[in-house]
Amino acid sequence: MGVLLMLMTVGGVMAAIVLLFVSYLAKMTWLRTFVFGGVAVWFVFYAAMLIGFSIFSSEYVLAQNEPKEFCGFYIDCHMHTAVTGVRTAKTIGDRTANGEFYIVKMKVFSDAKETTLGLITVDAKILDDQKRAYQRDLAAEANLGEQPPFETKIAPAQSFEKEIVFDLPADAKAPRLDLKEGYGIDHAIEAVLVDDEDSIFHKRNYFKIAQQTNIAGVK
Repeated sequence: MGVLLMLMTVGGVMAAIVLLFVSYLAKMTWLRTFVFGGVAVWFVFYAAMLIGFSIFSSEYVLAQNEPKEFCGFYIDCHMHTAVTGVRTAKTIGDRTANGEFYIVKMKVFSDAKETTLGLITVDAKILDDQKRAYQRDLAAEANLGEQPPFETKIAPAQSFEKEIVFDLPADAKAPRLDLKEGYGIDHAIEAVLVDDEDSIFHKRNYFKIAQQTNIAGVK
């Protein structure tokens, strides 16, 4: 529905521009007033839909192996990711955690039938119960060995796994992973796309990060 409303808005604005041009050429004041009034009513309606869907949305936490889908061009939702395992360690190679390393194994897969696809500019961070955000520890990840980038292109029905690392303090409770992808222009469009996870004020879908294996260190 969000994509349809966005297309209707774009089409309506283009039609309004044409009608305004006609109204100025023909000096039709009534048409000009009608167009401005119609555009104003539509944008009030769109804003109400955008904010309303976001306010009444619900946060959802995905369990282990439960996939999250990503929609290319906002329609073809073929790319998916899932958390398949979590382990913790105090050291990874020559890196020692300030708190504790959380090593999160991710699976990336596609259910496309014909097209080779990939995620775009992936941003992954962990949030705790105090809404503090923690970025990936790329230096620690480098000590895990070669990892495929999130943006790796995969053929239909293919998949790959990778591990990402976060350094979490001891007081970080209920950690959950927030994963999103796309270019800056994608996020700008999605911010005003009705009922999109990335739209303004909308609640997000997170991955549950539950410790399953504790190890002394990773070499």
